[in-house]
Amino acid sequence: MGICLGAPAKSDHSASTQLFGSKVAPGNSRSGQNPSSNVEAHSLTLCDALVGSTGDPFVSSNLKSFTFIDLKNATKNFSDDGLIGEGGFGCVFKGWINANTLSPCKPGSGMVVAVKKLKAQSFQGHREWLAEVNYLSELHHENLVKLIGYCSESEKKLLVYEYMPKGSLENHLFRKGVQLMPWVTRMRIAVDVARGLSFLHSLDANVIYRDLKASNVLLDSEFNAKLSDFGLARAGPKGDRTHVSTRVVGTRGYAAPEYVATGHLTPKSDVYSFGVVLLELLSGKRASGDENAGGAEETLVDWTKPFLSDSRKVLRIMDSRLGGQYSKKGAQATAAIALRCLTTDPKLRPPMIEVLADLEEIQASTAAPRISPQSIKNDKLSPHRTMRENRQSR
Repeated sequence: MGICLGAPAKSDHSASTQLFGSKVAPGNSRSGQNPSSNVEAHSLTLCDALVGSTGDPFVSSNLKSFTFIDLKNATKNFSDDGLIGEGGFGCVFKGWINANTLSPCKPGSGMVVAVKKLKAQSFQGHREWLAEVNYLSELHHENLVKLIGYCSESEKKLLVYEYMPKGSLENHLFRKGVQLMPWVTRMRIAVDVARGLSFLHSLDANVIYRDLKASNVLLDSEFNAKLSDFGLARAGPKGDRTHVSTRVVGTRGYAAPEYVATGHLTPKSDVYSFGVVLLELLSGKRASGDENAGGAEETLVDWTKPFLSDSRKVLRIMDSRLGGQYSKKGAQATAAIALRCLTTDPKLRPPMIEVLADLEEIQASTAAPRISPQSIKNDKLSPHRTMRENRQSR
């Protein structure tokens, strides 16, 4: 879904691209297969585990139960002027509530919140709404977006979150006209995301986020990053099971290859997606890039992998807009982490706790030397050129 909870305007790529709508049986190719009736038998979400026979979610007492009228008043009747995001789930509106009583208040006063409104007649959206409520009512961490409350009145399903004023990482990396994000900020965001994933993977429930991408990384007023949108999250494998089996959903360019091919999901699937986000932070380019001359779309992973294994070539993929204002050693070390995260064999990918430790070490190396733009000026694969131009020169 990838709805941004704080962007001043809708993102050009705010909605997720669903990879496949059908379920994938373990060990089978996704092409030409009929959905298996028991594919998700080992893929219980917290939503499935906690929803009772009435279909109502189990919600911890720390969440506020809003009425629809409350949220209608808080958002100026879901005014288009307050629309801050849109995706497969529905729309997100800016709202105002009293910080103490959590009752709606006059627009422009009180505490700003983000109100996500489910599209009517959306079965999948309803399941994701339940999952979101049940996960975020139980999970609390500084790098997860805080869920304040919910509304459940017949078909009216809404969620109320803390407002993230800087919007999504996607907008700051790719949206035209946005101020350039410096290297230090990018590294801090990478560490924050790694902390959020490490927390999820360390839980007894072994939560697999499953939808990591730039549009789901939201930023507060100081550019602290938080994971949002838990509608696709899954509880991880238990006991002697090595994976859970699910229908394949997500966004092209971010999903791990073994998950796309078989529907097998593990925490290492998140590690792969994190590697893609690291590449976006390094290169300033989207996970799904330009179309090549043959008409097939080449992903960012496809384009960068030939350079990631050689530290001398890594600088060719760096975001040219940075003007060389970054630590050369830091960039090389970060690229090396990305390469390990993107290993085809998931067993060889590092756990997120190890990735986090490595990134924190890089972040702490503030005295690293700066690279001069002149040193990359004459590179054959100059980062000032487009991905298409670089591919044609290879």
